[in-house]
Formats: sequence, structure tokens, C-alpha cells
Amino acid sequence: MALPEGEQLRNLSCFEKDDFEPNWVKIAAGGFGQIYKVKHKLWRETFAVKCCSAVPCDTELFRNLMEEAAKMGKMEFRFILPIYGICKDPPALVMEYMINGSLDNILCSQKLTWSKKFQIIHEVTMGMNFLHCMTPPLLHLDLKPGNILLDEYLHVKISDFGLSKWKEYSSRMELLDRSAVRGTISYIPPEMFLENSRPPGTKTDVYSFAIVIWGILTQRIPYPGANIMTVIFKVAVGERPSLENLPEDRPFECEQMIDLMQRCWDQESKNRPSFADIVKETEVLNEMIKSVDIAHGSNDEGKTHQLVYCKQSSSIKEAPQVEKEPVAKPGDEQSENFIISVLAKKDFDTFKTIVKEEDVFVIYEDNYTLLHYAVASGDFKTVKEVLQMGAVVNSQSINGYTPLITAALYRHFDICCLLIEHKADVNLTDEDKWTPLHFAAQNGDDRIARLLLDNHATVNSRERDGWTPLHLSCQNGHENVVRVLLPRNAEIDLQENENRTALHIAASYGHISIVTLLIKHRADLNKKQNESQTPLHLASEKGHFRVARLLVKSGADVNSLDNNNYTVLHMAALKGHNGICRHLLKHGGNPNLKTSQGWTPLHLASFQGRSATVRLLLENQAELNARGEKGWTPLHLATRYGKEEVITELLKANADPNIAEDSGWTPLHFCTQKGSLISVLQLIRSHAEINARNILGWTPLHLATLNGNVLIVQALLLNKADKTIKDLSGCTAVQLAIRNKKESISKLFTEDSVPDSDGNFSTILHQTLDLPVNNPPKA
Repeated sequence: MALPEGEQLRNLSCFEKDDFEPNWVKIAAGGFGQIYKVKHKLWRETFAVKCCSAVPCDTELFRNLMEEAAKMGKMEFRFILPIYGICKDPPALVMEYMINGSLDNILCSQKLTWSKKFQIIHEVTMGMNFLHCMTPPLLHLDLKPGNILLDEYLHVKISDFGLSKWKEYSSRMELLDRSAVRGTISYIPPEMFLENSRPPGTKTDVYSFAIVIWGILTQRIPYPGANIMTVIFKVAVGERPSLENLPEDRPFECEQMIDLMQRCWDQESKNRPSFADIVKETEVLNEMIKSVDIAHGSNDEGKTHQLVYCKQSSSIKEAPQVEKEPVAKPGDEQSENFIISVLAKKDFDTFKTIVKEEDVFVIYEDNYTLLHYAVASGDFKTVKEVLQMGAVVNSQSINGYTPLITAALYRHFDICCLLIEHKADVNLTDEDKWTPLHFAAQNGDDRIARLLLDNHATVNSRERDGWTPLHLSCQNGHENVVRVLLPRNAEIDLQENENRTALHIAASYGHISIVTLLIKHRADLNKKQNESQTPLHLASEKGHFRVARLLVKSGADVNSLDNNNYTVLHMAALKGHNGICRHLLKHGGNPNLKTSQGWTPLHLASFQGRSATVRLLLENQAELNARGEKGWTPLHLATRYGKEEVITELLKANADPNIAEDSGWTPLHFCTQKGSLISVLQLIRSHAEINARNILGWTPLHLATLNGNVLIVQALLLNKADKTIKDLSGCTAVQLAIRNKKESISKLFTEDSVPDSDGNFSTILHQTLDLPVNNPPKA
């Protein structure tokens, strides 16, 4: 194979087709050719091979392929797809195989979390900034979701440099022609459609990146259904993909990402920021959107084993519905439908005159028999007559219902007795392993439950999910059935498939009388379910104070840990159940135990904005400045999530406002980023360090400037924020304002004088919030 002249491919390996196993799996196709998933015979590594099928070495397409190989071979960067070499026959690039394919596939097949969306956006920014920092800059010119690949952890690798050109050799017409072929017109900026002689530049990629941001945030395709000319016209006149498609439940940080996106798709290329600036913003937003790892305890809502006619179960199938009459045609007196319609009308006299012995052996829809319908009608004499005609007493419908199950479901006690007299199997189950006793327990029918047990029903029979009749009666609050089951040797501590006992379930649902009964029968108070939660965990999380109090009084361990090292107090604090918190603290609950992530109950209450709970914990010696995951204190959590009342409580208790978490962010950084003026002023009054620098070298003034928050910039300047401090890239807040077109902020920096800090807090409050003046002492 003739390689391009020079040494541009000298660092790349050369592969033969025989180096790979023969089963090449096509995973993508386009104007370039095909991409295959292949496995190297010796290395046992899976690669992606990008082929240009049957391409002679002297063609333009082959030369493009080799140019792409040369460019990619020069780049070794975390967010750029690596190339391992070239294949001689067929001409191809051998690249890393990305198990999750391209971003466009993920966007249409998976619902991404906001933190994952922001991570992908930031990693694309990192890759593009790397390309543009090369000398000369390398333009991608085909940036779109299809060329953004994702590994097994959904981390980004930018690929497909087929349109990339060194900056000085690019041409507008070449870009348009090749983009039209590739179907990427939606990502082309307006200047490329208008009459001008300027070649594409770095701001071309910035525009494409903006459309990529829109696609990631909305998980939609831009300009759906529009043809090429329509898209070109829309873009040329300044139209962009609709912001109405952005989810309404988006987080606060998304507004800043939208602002960045709109600046990146500005009609004038000179107004678009560079990737050197963009990457700073996406880094901050990516860090801010990451929710600290606070587990929310048990998500268990109990089973949904409710009666089918209550419409609360997906597992129990329909019983025969005699209330709905089948359509009977005139002259159809002897048809099957007519017989069932007579039962539906409860016209039992007519039924007796028309029913024949052979009718009891007819199989109706869903395998129901005449006996099923007779039982569902609730008429004892009719059921007796059908049985006397020879009906099969243990016949089962398609979902396994027997006539006895149907009778238990509809609470027909006398009919249950009659069926049992005719040798009905009391332990025959439906397809979900429910016995008649399960249905009686769920219904709260102690008479039928007693009847079944007297006739040898298995008291501890387990249905598909391991639930016994005792579990069901405890869930539904049927103390009468529990009192029937316990003396009949129901295993009180038997655990269902998720290891919940009857006490777990009764406690979770707040059934105090059943909890009392189970405790009297010596139920294990500290038995743990799958997540190692005790009944007291569940009662405390759900806010069942009387149940929690009873469990504590009976000797339940108040400091028992679940799988995440959450105590009962953690659960109650997270949910803001102050009565339970107070009772736990009074009876030995430790307010300073930490979860696996280092969170104390005070962290969790602060995270959720539970100001009364925070106050209660502080009154009981909770550690005010305890550090959890990433070095966050309760004040970090309160400021990060905008919990103003909690911030007030913590500062009133003298929380340290100058503790920096692991990335150097102080509470003042978080409040500034959040845009909370009141909290910023509170922190300033509490002597927060105005010029604290985070890991990027950014002060709160940098953040307020970037976010365009005039009032917070004013507040910081009034309190002697240093305008000359440079971040790690050598940029001051003033330079940030100028480079990001924050005119209102730039004007503040260029004013001849900045007011003195005397009275600054009260002045800002008076001017912006119309609050009474109350000058604090100077810092």
C-alpha cells in the first residue's frame, strides 16, 4: 500500500486484514464507508475499524482517510479518540472501540441525569479546547452527536476528523459541500451560508458545540422534519432550535448553561466565546451540578398486593366479572353467552330453567368455567346446583384462579364452606403463588381465614415475592387476621424476598396496634431487611411517631446502622420528623455518627432545608462544622442548595463560613454561584473571606462576574473584593467581564470610584431589598 509522502504516519502501526478474526460486525455506515467491530487475533482486544471499501490508493477519499489518520496520530488526549494504526487491505483506520457508541444513540435511547449531561458537555469542551490549542489550531468542522463517542462509563471521546483542516487551508465551499453529504447542515453556523470569502475558523466549531449543547439538554434532534433549505434559511435569519423543548424541571445551573449556549450560537461569530473561555464555565457548572452522594434511605413503599377491584395491583389478575353482561342476541337462549348474561343479571330462576349438565364442562374466555361465574355471582343455591351437575371444583382459569380463590376474593363465606365440602384444594395457588388464605388475609376476612386454617391451609405459604398471609395482613392493617394467624403457628420473623418481616411492614405502614401485637408475641425488634434497615428505621423514615416511640420503649437499637451507615436519627433528620428526632435524642440517639459518606444528621437536615430540625440537633450538641464527603460541612450543603433559613440557623450558631471543601469552594463561593444575594450578605456579615480562591483560582468575584450578577458584584466590591486577583489561567474578574461580554459588570469595574465598605451591608439591603438599616460591626 502506498502511504502518503513524508513521515506523518511513521508512529502508526500497520495492520493486515488477517490480523483480525473473520467475523467483522458492522456498527455504523455513512458517506465515508463503514465502521466494523473487530477482534485482534493475538492481542484479544476489540477495535473499531473505519473502512473505505474498495478505495484505490490514488483517490481523494483514500487521501482524506490518510490525512485523518495523520491528524489523529498526532493527538494523545483523554477526550480524543485514539488511533492505533492503519489497515492496508481494505484501507482503514484502526481505532479504540467505544462500547456505548455515539452520543446521538444515547440521547434517543436513555434518559440522562443532569449531572451526566453536564459531564458530557464539559468533556466535549475539554476535547475541543485541546484541538484549538494546537499550533496551528485544528478545526473539527463536523462536531455533532454522531461524532462524539462514549465509553462504558459514558465518558467522551471526540472522533471523525474527516472534515478537519489545519486552519489556514480551510475553505467555506468545501465545508458546505461535504457537510451536505454528511447530513450535518443543522450544525453549520450562519456565516457559512452567507456570501463572504472568510474561511471557517475556531468560532465555527463553537457554533456547532452550541447545537450539541441544545441536543444534550433536550435529548432531541434540532429542526425535526425540516429539509436542508429550510434549515439554511432559519439559521441565516437568526432562528435557533426552540428553548421550549428544554425540560421545565431543569436545575438552577441549567440556566447558566443555556446562557452559555446562546452566546456560543450568536449570529456574529466574533461575539462567540472561545473554547479557552468556555471550558472554564463548563468546569464550574460541571462541579456545581454534581449532587453530593446523599442516600435517601429506603425507597421501599411496600408491596402493591392490593385487591384487583381496588385497581392497586399489577400482579393479581382479574377475577371473573359477572357485573358486565355479555351481549346476547335474539333467539340465543341456549348459547353460552346467554347463560352467563343471566348470571350477570342475577336472574337465578331463569338460570335454573336453562342450564344443562353439559354446560358445566364448557370452557369460557380465559379458561373460566361455569362454576367460576356461579361463585362470582354470590348465589349459594346456584353454586350448589352447578356442583351437583358435576363441575370440577378445582378448575383453574388462565391466571390460576380456582373457584375457591374467587370465593375468597369476593368474600363469600358460605360458598367457601360449600366448595371445601366438595373437596376444594385450600392450598392450590394462582400463577403468582397466592393461596385462598393470601386473599383472605389481604381482604381482612378473619372468618374465611379461620375456615381455611381449620381445613389445613398452610399458614406460612409464600407467594412469588415471599410474602406470607401474615405479611399481607400487616401491610393492610388487618389486626383481626393477625390475631387469627399468630396462634396458628404463623412464623412471626419469617422474611420475604427482601428480608422484611411482618414487623418491618407493620412499622413502615404505621399500624400501631399490629406492631403492639407483634411485639407481645416477641417479634425481633432489630431484624434487618436487605439494606440492613430495622423496623425502627422504616417507622422513623415514614414519620410514624407512635410506632417509633413504642419500638424504642420496647428496646429497639436507636443507633443501629443500615448498609450506608445510616442510623434511625439520620432517617428522621433527613425527612424532618422532629418529634421522632427529639425522642431519639432523648433516648441515646447519637447526633454525630456519620454515614459511609461522612454525613451527620445535621448534614442531612441542612441538605433538605429542615431549619427546625437543624435547630433541634444543634441544641443537642450536634457538631456544627463536621466535614463529610468532599470535605463539605452542613453550611456548604445549605449554601450549595440555597436553603436560606438553614444558613441563618447555622450562622447564628457560629458556623465557620471560611472552611473550604476539597476543591477550595467556601460557602461564599456557593452562594455567589447560586445567585443568592441574601445569603451572600449574611455570609459577609459573618466575616466570610471575600477573596477566598478555589482550586481554579476563582474568587467569589470571578463567579459573580461570569454569572452576570450585578447586585452580588456590587456587594462584593463594596466589601473590598480584590479586582486584580488572577485565576490559574491568569484572568482577572475584569478580564472575564470583558471577554464574556458582560457589559453591565464591566461598567461597575470601570467606574471612577467604588463606595467605601462602611455600612455596606445595610446599604445594599436598603437599596435592593428595602429593609431597615442596621449597621453591623466591621470585619
